[in-house]
Amino acid sequence: MITNSTIESRQFRPAVDKDQSLVLTPLQDMKGFLLHHAGRLLLFLITCSSVLLVLLIFFFVIRQALPFFMKFSLIEFLSTKHWYPEAASPKFGILSLIVGSLYVTVSALVFAVPTGILAAIFLSDIVSLRIRDLVKPVIEILAAIPSVAYGFFAVLVLAPWMQSKWGFTTGTNALNASIILSIMALPTIISVAEDSISAVGRELREASYGLGATRFETIFKVVIPSAHSGIIAAVVLGMMRAIGETMVVWMASGNANQIPSPWWDLSQSVRTMTATIAGDMGETPKDSPHYWSLFAIGVVLLVITFLLNIVSEYFLASAKKKTGKS
Repeated sequence: MITNSTIESRQFRPAVDKDQSLVLTPLQDMKGFLLHHAGRLLLFLITCSSVLLVLLIFFFVIRQALPFFMKFSLIEFLSTKHWYPEAASPKFGILSLIVGSLYVTVSALVFAVPTGILAAIFLSDIVSLRIRDLVKPVIEILAAIPSVAYGFFAVLVLAPWMQSKWGFTTGTNALNASIILSIMALPTIISVAEDSISAVGRELREASYGLGATRFETIFKVVIPSAHSGIIAAVVLGMMRAIGETMVVWMASGNANQIPSPWWDLSQSVRTMTATIAGDMGETPKDSPHYWSLFAIGVVLLVITFLLNIVSEYFLASAKKKTGKS
């Protein structure tokens, strides 16, 4: 029990520092006003600098590609597959390069999407929270491994194994590049999909269990349909990760300028747009048609990734709206 003597013996700290006045002087008020707006201005300038850098990249690539588009036909550039930039009569057709890029990207998604979504379901609804906190950082570490390390693994380990075990004529082919790209896309797909599935909330799960549904029925008939926008965004982001990769496809795809025939034969070599830019840029004379054509390929890549980014942002916004997050 607290007595009056106990209260009098205690020393209470004042609520306000004695050295600081409750009423600010005009100088102190002006100082706080300037610091507040200076901080906001600094953050605004940092944000604008990021946007400005992206716009400058677009401007630089498009400016370097304009001479090519003024001299050569855009339709022929996109619809023909003859890429002979150093020939006596050069031909600039990137259809086979576009097909090669889409070929390895779609094949990588075939491997990565089912695995990534099932792993996201496992982390969000099946495994315990303790194990999830251990497993998820390990999966995300895959994104920190340099792409050239993946490329060396594809060339020195996976390619000889494919030749010896499966009898392929060459181990550097579309299948090799697709497998490595799928591994590289997995951290993005798993992380975004798991966040989306976890954001569905316990209410829908408990309501489903209350109606007598099993865990399997709850996951595949309630949770996944509710989180479909975030899952689609995860797939699109994984696709952007795969289509923009350079080193792996340059080292592991074989760099053969062809459209595989038959189309399902992944054992054939292909060449992608990113590998073409990386392989040709260092040996191309500046301000030559070949030099301009590489920037034209870069414009095509920018357009594709920009459209994919818009699609992913749309589905991410839809997922946040459904879960009540702004």
